Amino acid sequence: MRNRWPSRVVCLALLAAAASVCSSAWGQGDRCGAGKDLVVQALERISPQSDQSAFEDALQLLKHAVSECGELGDGWYYRSLVEQRLGHDALAKYAMDKARFTGSEALRQGLNPLVLATPAGRGLVAEGDETKTPDTPAAAPGPVQQKWALVIGIGRFSDRSIPRLNYTTADANAIAAQLKDPGIGRFPTANVHVLTDEQATTKNIKEELNWIARHAQPNDLVLIYVATHGTPRTLDTAGGANYLVTYDTEVYSAGKFDEDAMFATAYPMVELANAVATRMKALRTAVILDTCYSGGSMKNESPKMNAAMANTAPSNQMLARMSQGTGRIVMSASQVNEESLESDELRHGYFTYFLLQALKNDKGMAPLSQVYAEVAQQVSQRVSAAGLHQHPVMSRSSEDADFALRAAGAEVNKAVQ
Repeated sequence: MRNRWPSRVVCLALLAAAASVCSSAWGQGDRCGAGKDLVVQALERISPQSDQSAFEDALQLLKHAVSECGELGDGWYYRSLVEQRLGHDALAKYAMDKARFTGSEALRQGLNPLVLATPAGRGLVAEGDETKTPDTPAAAPGPVQQKWALVIGIGRFSDRSIPRLNYTTADANAIAAQLKDPGIGRFPTANVHVLTDEQATTKNIKEELNWIARHAQPNDLVLIYVATHGTPRTLDTAGGANYLVTYDTEVYSAGKFDEDAMFATAYPMVELANAVATRMKALRTAVILDTCYSGGSMKNESPKMNAAMANTAPSNQMLARMSQGTGRIVMSASQVNEESLESDELRHGYFTYFLLQALKNDKGMAPLSQVYAEVAQQVSQRVSAAGLHQHPVMSRSSEDADFALRAAGAEVNKAVQ
């Protein structure tokens, strides 16, 4: 069958270029959308090892966020954390009181992007582990006790102006099947949660990530797989943040491209990164992203926009952020200036197709670093044969962070409802 080459980047910049600029007469809902985007930008600037200047920059963004939208509870909550980090105790208390009054989901869930969930890795200290110093090596995990997975594939979107993807749902279902296969992943069926199309709302994705965070223990194994569109940083004119496009992401309002609506409804990439780094206690955690954030080869883009898209999406920084801690492996289907491609012949995305083949051939017993090497070679060769380019990338919390989906010996995999 003939190959087509649709991109897995949402390329909403194309939609934005075709649409007229939104009216500057924002309502309160518009201001809150802008405020949420400012919170995301602040979170992208800080991590447990950030210096004081980064926290000061984040504080200014958070101040701006709550001035745009005074009832933005998460803005007040994260402002409180940053004020506390900067030693502003009175201001931190004031912001926390505002977070409680306005209602903060992040406060309710106990989210804290400044504290890692796993033992020290790359000079960082985990929550509640005052006995360790930044130089103390993390202890090796014991045998795998339990396995958990969240698998997401979105090809259709409630906003019909968002381009459909052909094989993301098939990719997600195939990954889930291999994880549950007793000859490959050996994950308990009840522990593999799958969200496709209309199930994959921003709210549902957050809830499922929290489900894993509540259940997965240090000696467990966690895998998160996501196949959908991703927004390039150039679409965020306020500060350049990355988002995953969920089923209920909104792009147009009254027939016009609405940046604030999109960023108010899409899932911030930094939230996924923080969920992995600061919420997942499992010392074996893998994240696989069949998405990209460029738009460089979309045929209908202007040369000016084409160049901008090809040079602005530092997703390598986000991959590194997601791999903070211990035992983290993050794979991405393409580099930042490339597209993640689908094939009508294979009826999958190229990256996921060769990932499925590698896991099947190795029966899930090869270390993921070896799986990645096999997949990266196959993808680059197959795509290059058609005169295009796609090179997967991987980030790990340390050079020795590696594990297989299943071990040669017995595993304890008692399902938890």
